[in-house]
Amino acid sequence: MRTSSVYRARTGRTASAATLIALLAAVVLLAAACGGDPATTPAPTATPAEQQQQAATDPAPTTEQTDSDTPTSEVPDATAQEPATEPEATQDPSQPSPTPEPRAVADGPTAPQLAGITGWINTEPFNLDELRGQVVLIDFWTYTCVNCIRTLPFLKEWHDKYADLGLVIVGVHSPEFEFEKVMENVEAAAVDYGLKYPIVQDNDFQTWRAYNNRAWPAKYLIDRDGIVRYSHIGEGAYTETEKRIRELLVETGAKVYNIPVGGVVRPDRDPKATGGIETGQTRELYAGEYRNRGTTPYVGNIEYYSADVGAPFLYQDPGDHRNHLLYLHGLWTKELENVTHARTTENLEDYIGLRFNGTTVNVVINFEDGEPFKVVATLDDQPIPEGYGGADIMHDENGMSYFLVDEPRMYRVVELPEYNGLELKLSSNSEDFSVFAFTFGSYVEGP
Repeated sequence: MRTSSVYRARTGRTASAATLIALLAAVVLLAAACGGDPATTPAPTATPAEQQQQAATDPAPTTEQTDSDTPTSEVPDATAQEPATEPEATQDPSQPSPTPEPRAVADGPTAPQLAGITGWINTEPFNLDELRGQVVLIDFWTYTCVNCIRTLPFLKEWHDKYADLGLVIVGVHSPEFEFEKVMENVEAAAVDYGLKYPIVQDNDFQTWRAYNNRAWPAKYLIDRDGIVRYSHIGEGAYTETEKRIRELLVETGAKVYNIPVGGVVRPDRDPKATGGIETGQTRELYAGEYRNRGTTPYVGNIEYYSADVGAPFLYQDPGDHRNHLLYLHGLWTKELENVTHARTTENLEDYIGLRFNGTTVNVVINFEDGEPFKVVATLDDQPIPEGYGGADIMHDENGMSYFLVDEPRMYRVVELPEYNGLELKLSSNSEDFSVFAFTFGSYVEGP
């Protein structure tokens, strides 16, 4: 299914160094067109669902979205009649205002029903009509998306604070990658992240399309009458979203005045993340063929663009790594969503490398049947020092830094004490080593 249903063969497609440089320059132009370079804020992740119909043009459109807690316009607060001493979260002054601003609808459309659901987690099957009289928050997410992961502490807090007052959070899991369609994987992620609210599997994107959704994460707030009253795309706007939740709860008769707004402390982002194309935070990088079609390439090897999908190819690292690109060295197989190490080695001869700017680096890796395997990680060709590794990094008796791949998920590889630009290399002797995407952050804490 992965190779036949979505792949459209192209004939006569080649690439040159000049072409790749021009394509990388398109990243700069795209950034200017969207009001900032792609590292300014973590953008919501765009889906390939609609891209299958336009694969011959650009299969990976992105939606630039700022990550700010404060809207640009005044927002009616239905809890205004409550005690004036109620604390409210304050704006993070280091963050830009959102563009576009969150949509608030006084008389919005009737919320579409859940459609094409293939699995139910933390709940028995239901439809939205059964939730009339309550406030429903639809959250489109996928479990390896770092932007989604960053929103989960806020969703968990809202569930804890307001579920007994009539808030129902419904996590609509619309998968970015094929392995995210497996129910056991989503169930394990829900346990790992401590999610207790209902989660439904939208494997065929039917609910996604019903809401005309475009990116992960995305939230739609539905009132007691089943009307969509508010939506927000991307990270941020947490205070604004919580105020809207409270506003709609008050309409049901719930008393929320004794519950303070806010609670989860959002870490600050390093201001250097908003630098230029070479110094700003590295954008999300995709390894598969599907995302590398179009005008914004993610792989820096020229030969990648002429290699056949599904066939092993011997890559040569060109050196001189550029920000916003990843590089292959050794024998790899390019697939639609990922690249896979194409041989068993003994001395870590093959690797995937990149130069990144930021404080954190995460990588999405699949794991199917078989024995868990090690992935060795280095910074500037040295073992990752203690205090610089992400939550999944370990060190052996010789000081080698590595992580163990034993489930399909996002692995946290780097967590620097301060913003920096460094070379990262990942290598494994296993032919099961399969890389889908890298994500980056510039927060003081968090992925």
